[in-house]
Parts: sequence; structure tokens; C-alpha cells
Amino acid sequence: MRQTRFRPSAGFTLIELLVVIAIIAVLIALLLPAVQAAREAARRAQCTNNLKQIGLALHGYHDAQGVYAPGYLTKIGGGGVMGTPDPDTRDAGPGWAWGALLLPYMEQSSLYGSLNVSLPSWDLANTTGARASVATYLCPSAPDMTRVYDVKNEGGTTVATFSRSHYGANAGRVEAWATDSDDWSTISDGPIYRNARIGVAAVTDGLSNTVFISEHSSSLSDKTWVGVVPGAVGCPTPRYAFSECDVSATQVLLHSGPNPWENPPVVHPPNSRLAKICGTFSDHPGGSNVLMGDGSVRFASSNISQVVWPALWTRAGGEVISSDSF
Repeated sequence: MRQTRFRPSAGFTLIELLVVIAIIAVLIALLLPAVQAAREAARRAQCTNNLKQIGLALHGYHDAQGVYAPGYLTKIGGGGVMGTPDPDTRDAGPGWAWGALLLPYMEQSSLYGSLNVSLPSWDLANTTGARASVATYLCPSAPDMTRVYDVKNEGGTTVATFSRSHYGANAGRVEAWATDSDDWSTISDGPIYRNARIGVAAVTDGLSNTVFISEHSSSLSDKTWVGVVPGAVGCPTPRYAFSECDVSATQVLLHSGPNPWENPPVVHPPNSRLAKICGTFSDHPGGSNVLMGDGSVRFASSNISQVVWPALWTRAGGEVISSDSF
């Protein structure tokens, strides 16, 4: 009888296996940045689309009201349910911010209808609506996508819980909330500030040369579309603990700097290393998206001229800005 010989099957040697693993690792290392870049491009595109939707709502509000939405609403002198004005900022109720006022113009009429705008934004009657998430106000590039956050005062006491936003409105170069004035109309040189009533005719620099809304990621500090609570403060996240807390107005408004009382003057370009919670800040590499008054969305570089950047934040500064200045 003839015996059948069994030959061992050929296989990978240890060295060959290690070589294959090394090749796969190199391919992954080459492909991963491209995949991450593609994902960020998609997130940035969604963020751009959000700003375009906000721009349409701003113009819808203007068509209906004859002015752009104010940064937020305060009853001068307060009184009754509106409370006593904050002694430092002069803020009182109702506090409703530009994001809440735009809801009926961005297919959120039902949410707006659930809010009792005759009461302060932090009133218990508005608890449910104030915690509702609005996708248009959330940029997918922001790492913290939690839908709400606690609004706290200087003592750390929670005074409200509001829905999150990743966008802030342009109050101009100057932080008027650092003053104790009731009237910001002679302080704020942007288009959207407390109790503002700015129409298109007042934006003499041109809508295409004026920032209206810009990004502000929750990786730096919390922002909301709901409103401003007197006495509350906004603070940087632990990652940017070297920065400073600021008053509640900065949770809905931003400014570019410089302030006239600063020496030397300080400008806050997009994604500034100073990480001021009242400035433009995004998680996009190299800069931030900004919504211009004409409804277009531009990408402002972190290296933008510190002369051009503040000029884009004034509504009637008379500056001449070229199209390639961004």
C-alpha cells in the first residue's frame, strides 16, 4: 500500500506578518488625515449652512419689523416681573436674545409660541422652551454637543438652564456691557446690541462689509440663543482657564476690540490665543465662519489684519475694505 505524505501548508513567517502589519499601519497613517479633513469639511459646510439660515431669518425679521433683531431686550429701570436692574450692567428682564426673536423666521414658530415673551426668559414658565435645542444654532465642529448648560452667577449658584448656541451677534468693536449705561446706542458701533433698533439704512459701511453673526464654540465658553440673565456670568472652560469670566451679555453678544480705554489697544481676531469669551472662536483650523449683513458667509482667517477685523465689526465706520482682506 502506498503511503500518502502530507506536506505542511505554506503560511506567513513572523517577519512577513510584521511587514504586512507595518504596511497597513503606514496606509492608515496616510489615510487618516485625509478622512479627518473630509469630515471637518463636511462639518464646516453644515456650519456655513446654519449661518445662511440665520441670515435669512435676520432679513425676514427686518422685512417684518423694519429693523434687525436687537442683541437682547432689557426694560430700562426694570420693575415688576422684570426685576431690579443689575447695578453693574443695568440689565433687567425680559432678557430675550436675538436667537429667540428670530425663531418665527426660521421655521421654529411652534417653539417661539411656547415661550411667554411677556415674562423674563429665565422665568419658570419658560423652563421647557428655554431648554429646547435648535439644530441651526449648533455647529457640528464644536466638541461639546450637550444641548443645555447651567447659567450661574458669580457665587456659582445656578440661576437658569438654557439651550446652547455656537454663535454670537456683533455688538461692534466696544464691549458696552463693561459700562453702566442704560443706553448703548452711542457706545455700540455694531448692528446688534442691547435694545438696538438698527435698520438697513443705518449700515452705511454696506451689508457685505459688516459682520452680523460669528461663531463661538463651547470649547471656549457657553453661549445661548435664549437670553441674558442679570447678574449671571460666563466663564471659560478649564482648557482656557487663563482667560477671564465676563458678564451675562457675553453669552449672546461678541465684540472685536479694541476698547477705547485700553492701552495698548487689544483686537480679538478669530481664534485668538487670548481666548476671550467675548470674541469670535471656532474649532475650524485657521479661522472662523462669519455671517455678513448681505446674507453671505465668509471664512475669516486667524491671521486677518488687525486693522481690517475691527473695521468689519462697525456698521458706519467709513472704512474701505477690499474683497481679499479676509
